[in-house]
Amino acid sequence: MDGSPVWAGALVMIAAAVVLLVVGGPFTRLVDRLADRTGLGETLAGIILVGAVTALPGLITSILGAARGDAAFAMNNALGGIALQTTFIALADLFYRRANLEHAAASLPNLLAPVGLSIMLGTVLVSGVGPQFDVMGVHPASVLLVLLYVYWLRLSRRVGSHPMWRVTPTRNTRQDEPDPASERPGESMAAMWAKFAALAAVVSVTGYAVGEAGLAMIEQTGLSGGVVGAVVTGFVTSLPELVTVLYAVRIRALHLALGDIIGGNGFDVLFLSAADLVYREGPIYGAMTPQVELLIGLGIVLNLLVAAGLIRRQEHGIGFEGVAMFGAYVIGTAFLVAMG
Repeated sequence: MDGSPVWAGALVMIAAAVVLLVVGGPFTRLVDRLADRTGLGETLAGIILVGAVTALPGLITSILGAARGDAAFAMNNALGGIALQTTFIALADLFYRRANLEHAAASLPNLLAPVGLSIMLGTVLVSGVGPQFDVMGVHPASVLLVLLYVYWLRLSRRVGSHPMWRVTPTRNTRQDEPDPASERPGESMAAMWAKFAALAAVVSVTGYAVGEAGLAMIEQTGLSGGVVGAVVTGFVTSLPELVTVLYAVRIRALHLALGDIIGGNGFDVLFLSAADLVYREGPIYGAMTPQVELLIGLGIVLNLLVAAGLIRRQEHGIGFEGVAMFGAYVIGTAFLVAMG
């Protein structure tokens, strides 16, 4: 979209947002059924299936930015998405009136996830401020992030099936169990996976469109790549998570809702590994700016607030943790914009 007017880029982003909003509902229902059919359960289906697909627009956008040499855009697109998507948990709390979401969807895999994500974010921060070197053009941290993510998934499955301590169930706790009401008689697994692949392809195309439009906006408006990546494209590419989490709450697939946000955030950290592969001006972590450091810190604070909410398990209302998440996100975004 080089040379296109600002309004053309804005129109592309609006069109991409509409597409993401439209496919979100059917996609959520489909994954809810796949979670039951495959035996994955809502949490792991949310992390692996929903998280992977809803992260695709952000992944493609970050890769495009890194390939064109704009490290700040690539990194802030990923990290800004993490901060916003984590705040969606507090937003979902407002929509689920029966109980506090962290209370109703409490489980060991859900509690482990924000802790694992904070470790990954901390690894990115240490890699940025430490000595910069690479092996065949790739920083070792990019490989380490992938290994940490795989370890987190394996540990999530292990603690889910063989917990060493248990969450005390209450009348408002929803168990991660198959829902017979969601089944569609006659629907084959092959048809379900075909629909999944088709919806994933649609989401991927929107990611390419958003990335091109975002890079064009940087050129046309003079805004910094960090601000556009964290606030503009970060918001648009996070829309699949917003739609999915709200729709999952609506159909009471609460573990799927949390798994979606958690899984999407995990994949968002892996954007940095992918961006490092295509960034040719040295390790991408060496291009870390104060804006990136701010977003890493904000992501850690927000995820530990989620963990605190899961441990505290307030039964009703949004809770202190939810209010604190909204406040932290607003303050963090204001600081980011002020830093320019």
